[in-house]
Amino acid sequence: MIEDDLMIFSGTASVNLTSTICDWLKVPVRKNDCLTFSDGNTFVQVGENVRGRDVFVIQSTIHKTNDKFMELLFWIDALKRASAASVTAVIPYFSYGKGDKKDEPRVSIRARVCADALESVGCDRVVTMDLHSPQIQGFFRIPVDNLFGLHTLGDMVKKDGAENLVVVAADTGFADEARKFARYLDAPVAISVKHRPDHDERAEVIDIIGDVKGKTALIVDDFVISGSTLIEDARDLKSKGASRVMAAVTHGVFSPGAMKRIGDSELEKLYVTDSVENRPEPLIEKIQVVPVASCFGEAIKRIARKESISAMFPE
Repeated sequence: MIEDDLMIFSGTASVNLTSTICDWLKVPVRKNDCLTFSDGNTFVQVGENVRGRDVFVIQSTIHKTNDKFMELLFWIDALKRASAASVTAVIPYFSYGKGDKKDEPRVSIRARVCADALESVGCDRVVTMDLHSPQIQGFFRIPVDNLFGLHTLGDMVKKDGAENLVVVAADTGFADEARKFARYLDAPVAISVKHRPDHDERAEVIDIIGDVKGKTALIVDDFVISGSTLIEDARDLKSKGASRVMAAVTHGVFSPGAMKRIGDSELEKLYVTDSVENRPEPLIEKIQVVPVASCFGEAIKRIARKESISAMFPE
């Protein structure tokens, strides 16, 4: 079988996820080594022969973002210099996806810079999940497979039996994804309209468009960092008459202090995937982690077999 020949390596940010993906595929995690010297330099070494092989390296780029992204570049360079036939970067959470446009004077389009860097070291393909903006795929000249956490998170919401749901888009930019989520859950949709005055990761809720009175409101978004916007949404939804407020967010990034803020909030439950694992604080009881190893494992298997990835996500 093709899966028996898979070579999957882990970066230091995704050790647990890589292990569960490999368990799902029934293949070993391949040997490698990463050291950080006292001056902050990163050293990586591939521990197995990869000559002529198709290789996958799994690394979320978060906590610390720049260190983990540089480490990923070094892994790709090391694998290509070891004569791997191809290297696929599996980036469960692509942190710089937030830097997708030039919306102010004299700013960098950071996602494009990262795309150029990945290509320059020889990356042949990227697999990620719930990019902040789908157009980021166009920043690359190599194939990009953008997986969706919708089905995995939606299945967990269904399993937990929440009733009388209304799906709430965390902002207008996530409205299309929220509509897909609502269709999957057979629920109506509402939209939180926000204004972001600056770069402090806070947003002001201007209004909620849609009927939430007496319903279980499920806020959906692609990532949560400080938790402030989810908390504001929960407060506003309660004031509009929602009976319960929960959230389903693909990437649980969680900056320091987020756990206390979420714990003290009116948010009853928060579903996140395990795309991020090296967080600065332990998760609180309100937060339920939903595994995505099967999603990434299936994508890796399909790439190895040269099968369709889009077929994984029927409308």
